[in-house]
Amino acid sequence: QVQLVESGGGLVQAGGSLRLSCAASGRTFSRYAMGWFRQAPGKEREFVAAIVAAIVWSTGTTRYADSVKGRFTISRDNTKNTVYLQMNSLKPEDTAVYYCAALQDYSANVVNYWGQGTQVTVSS
Repeated sequence: QVQLVESGGGLVQAGGSLRLSCAASGRTFSRYAMGWFRQAPGKEREFVAAIVAAIVWSTGTTRYADSVKGRFTISRDNTKNTVYLQMNSLKPEDTAVYYCAALQDYSANVVNYWGQGTQVTVSS
C-alpha cells in the first residue's frame, strides 16, 4: 500500500512557475514508477509526466505529454520518498487539478495508487 499526498499548487500568472511535490508513505516507493496526471474542468484526466522506478538500471528516465514537453520536469528524491513536478512557462490551459500516481509500469499509464490532487490555476 502506498499513500500519496500532493502539495505546492496555487494561483500563478501566465509565464510563471510552480513546483508540485508528492510525498509517499511506505517502504516500497523506490519500486514504483511515478507519474503526474491532470484534470481540467469538464475534461478527462490526462497524462502529464512519468519517471522510472528508482531500482531500475535506467534510473532517471522520464517521458512527457507533448503539451508540456520542454516546460515541465519530473524528478524524484528517493531519500525523501518524494516526486516533484517543476512547471515553468505556465499557460492558462495548464489550469487543472494535478494528481500524483504510483504506476503499475513506467511505459503504460496504468495507475496503482492516486493522490488526492492539488489545484493549479494559471491566470492570463
